[in-house]
Amino acid sequence: MGRSQSLPRGGDPRFGPDGDDSGCPILHVDMDAFFASVEVRRRPELRGRPVVVGGVGPRGVVSSASYEARRYGVRSAMPTGRARALCPHAVYLPPDFAQYTAASQAVMRIFRDVTPLVEPLSLDEAFLDVAGARRLFGAPAGIARRIRARVEREQGLTCSVGVAPSKFVAKLGSTRAKPDGLLVVPADRVLDFLHPLPVSALWGVGERSTETLLRLGLATVGDLAEAPFGMLRKAVGAAAASHLHELAWGRDPRRVSPEQVEKSIGAEVTFDVDVGDPLEIRRSLLALAEKVGVRLRRAGQVGRTVSIKVRMADFRTVNRSRTLGVPTDTAREIFDTAWALYTVLDPGERIRLVGVRLEGLAPTGQTPQQLTLGAPERGWREAEAAGDAAAARFGRSVIGPASLLGRRDRGRNENPPRP
Repeated sequence: MGRSQSLPRGGDPRFGPDGDDSGCPILHVDMDAFFASVEVRRRPELRGRPVVVGGVGPRGVVSSASYEARRYGVRSAMPTGRARALCPHAVYLPPDFAQYTAASQAVMRIFRDVTPLVEPLSLDEAFLDVAGARRLFGAPAGIARRIRARVEREQGLTCSVGVAPSKFVAKLGSTRAKPDGLLVVPADRVLDFLHPLPVSALWGVGERSTETLLRLGLATVGDLAEAPFGMLRKAVGAAAASHLHELAWGRDPRRVSPEQVEKSIGAEVTFDVDVGDPLEIRRSLLALAEKVGVRLRRAGQVGRTVSIKVRMADFRTVNRSRTLGVPTDTAREIFDTAWALYTVLDPGERIRLVGVRLEGLAPTGQTPQQLTLGAPERGWREAEAAGDAAAARFGRSVIGPASLLGRRDRGRNENPPRP
């Protein structure tokens, strides 16, 4: 199946799918070009063609690119305009997150059929602890093959798997197994695997940190592992130095956490043309607040801190936040706070991007509800919950974000509409 019996491109011949997995209970499963692959699955005529998923406007960004498109240099997070210049004959598609979420849920169910210890990192990747699954399903590498076969057979998608003693090394393994591959890093060969890698392979090392470390002559993970700790601390700070030093020696004690909760929920929009009209920005903030509110209620979460992100035409980015007295999941309250933050900011220039985010999340049922003197018996939360129910039946377009404006924004009526 695929490359399961071959070595990762450019990989060390000592590491492959058939290594000693006896001390390797951690799997990192990463779907291959996930969004693009889901699009190809439902449009078989695109198979073999370069496919790019992302914003299709002049300021869009690539979310996913098929491996056919990657051969031309197209990568995730690249401006769509740059991708079109590199691969003008590719098929460019806007993202369909409902389809990707459904595919992700189906894949995660396959993982949970093997072990309850599944920690999703995003729609297309997860850590699995399979130590307790050995009696039923065999050795970790065999479990990885079983998962890959089921995903391909049942979902028509491929994935790459790293099998290792720790989460960090397993993730590196899946990266080097791509696409459609399997790589085992034996427990007694972790340093042999890690130390030849470029220093940028370490978690937390971005472009700027890489430049700093290269100036110190630290080009590989092995170089960093052997570097004097004082030099490393001076270069990147005490906390980062300790983190990188531990990873460079293969030490990552974190366990797979199946109940990982999102720390924040947000949404943002990049305008096709820089916007200076306050009314258009207000409408955009309102639509973003609605998206955040819907996601919160679906997840059964509330949050206390509303933050906005504003990116100017010259790419300067400003963030502002405000903590509420009581947690909320209502779009109206999120929007009111976001708009207040924006008006206080008063950027006074054209805007390229705005975003809204709610932080400090907690389960809805575990937070106190504040009773407000004179508040109506039924308020914004009930109205929005009714909107959620209507959207489930008829589609969200029938209750677009303008419904949240009500007469309050047009005529200063302070009472929310009743469902």
